[in-house]
Amino acid sequence: MDQRLSFVSVAVRDLDATRAFYLDGLGWTASMDVPGEVLMIQVGELVVLSLWAESGFESEVGPIRRGEGLAPITLAHNVATRAEVDAVLATARAAGADPVHDAVERDWGGYTGYFGDPDGYRWEIAYNPGPIGQVVLP
Repeated sequence: MDQRLSFVSVAVRDLDATRAFYLDGLGWTASMDVPGEVLMIQVGELVVLSLWAESGFESEVGPIRRGEGLAPITLAHNVATRAEVDAVLATARAAGADPVHDAVERDWGGYTGYFGDPDGYRWEIAYNPGPIGQVVLP
């Protein structure tokens, strides 16, 4: 098996709200949009974020675990400067992201903050000055 990731697929409660947040709010472009079913957005050269209505997700993958707390996953968007971290968090806030945690200097040398999309999935916006941080920048 090749060492790569092709799709990140997540279930969403309200696909219309998700569409409005990512396309209208963040200004992203859909690669595939099937109302009531799925919204797919190419987020890297060979990577697609696949946002599925819960019913379709469950019919293909199985029951979704529900309850208190956060989904045990974060999505990350790395940028080249600390100023870009703040700018992306401001864009997310303007798009209706809730919550938005302002960026802070991290013990490991980076600068990161978080926002939640309409389903609460946490996006880390990060400046990582180390070698692994450079691997993921365009």
